[in-house]
Amino acid sequence: MKELESFIGENIHLSIRRQSELLEVNRSNLYYNNAHETDENLTIMRLMDEHYLEHPTYGVLQMQDYLFALGFIVNHKRVRRLLRLMGIMAIFPKRNLSKLGKAKYIRPYLLRGMEINKPNQVWEIDITYIPMKKGFMYLTAIIDVYSRFVVGWNISNSLAAENCLSVLTSAIDKYGQPDIVNSDQGSQFTSALWTEYLDNENIKISMDGKGRALDNIFIERLWRTVKQDYIYISPIEDGLELKSGLKTFFEYYNKHKTHQGIERQIPFYLYTPAA
Repeated sequence: MKELESFIGENIHLSIRRQSELLEVNRSNLYYNNAHETDENLTIMRLMDEHYLEHPTYGVLQMQDYLFALGFIVNHKRVRRLLRLMGIMAIFPKRNLSKLGKAKYIRPYLLRGMEINKPNQVWEIDITYIPMKKGFMYLTAIIDVYSRFVVGWNISNSLAAENCLSVLTSAIDKYGQPDIVNSDQGSQFTSALWTEYLDNENIKISMDGKGRALDNIFIERLWRTVKQDYIYISPIEDGLELKSGLKTFFEYYNKHKTHQGIERQIPFYLYTPAA
């Protein structure tokens, strides 16, 4: 992959996007440009993200009240725009998906009452906002529900569905194919690109119910751990530093950290024998 990426350059007649398509390289691997907002908006986004970890059901008006209490005078339109930019709105109830032409891509939630008793039976995928000193990026990760092993992750500077699909295909190449992939109803997953790939590979698609963030509970817990144990205590300068830091973090998370949800075992040892 690194060799293919080295062939891509800016001094030829093809765009970076077209070169990436021809070489089947994910553009998010080529550069880690920070997404930019004003300093005040970056502060607001960081505060809302931390607050959201403790209050995942908060909507626009409650977030606005929270910011008012901190001394930030912001209207609801600004709060809504920043939440959408962060990707947080993806787990809230969506009343207009059918109007947007996405209803045909929504799938039922398959995990209710299911006994998950082996690796690669169910994977959960999600994307989350990651603040940095100047700007922010998005982290996509996939967790094996049975073992809590993180089978794939990557960072990008957009919420594009192709970034999530790239993380999934890389995980499958490395660890094999899951029976089910569960996600929320975000735009990345209620798309032809996502659903058609999984259908063609005979992977069952499961999606959280409207407004039910806890349907994807295991990866929500992963986000809490990533942010509280690394992101919020180690201010990050740029995307390259973030990439390096997350590599170290997930190595520890998978191979050294015990998890109460799997009886204080280490994910790597629970996942590897049967994967």
